[in-house]
Amino acid sequence: MPEFDPEKFEDKYVHYFQQLQRAYKNAFNTMNERYESDLIHGIDQQILNESEPFYEDGEFYVQLPDNPADRLTGIVVDDEKLETTLERYVDEIEAELHRVFGVDRPQ
Repeated sequence: MPEFDPEKFEDKYVHYFQQLQRAYKNAFNTMNERYESDLIHGIDQQILNESEPFYEDGEFYVQLPDNPADRLTGIVVDDEKLETTLERYVDEIEAELHRVFGVDRPQ
C-alpha cells in the first residue's frame, strides 16, 4: 500500500475510498461480534452513514452528525447504552483508520 498522504486525505473519497470502506467494515465486524446485532446495524445505517472521518495533527477522528440519538429509529435502547456503544464504535473506527492507513495512534 502506498504511504499515507495527509494532503490527499482532504479529498479522501477520491484517493482513499477502499481503505475507508475497509476500516468501517472492520470496525462493524468487531462491534457486531461483541454487541447486540440490531443496535450495531442501527448505529451503522442510521448514524454512521452520515459520519465523516477526518485526519488532523497526526490523528484520525470521526465526526458524527448532529443529534445522533434522534436518528436511531426502530430500536429501543436507553440513552446511556446508546451513548456508550456509539462511543465504543467510533473509537473502533478511529483505531481501524490508524491501522488501515499505517499511522501510529497518538497516546
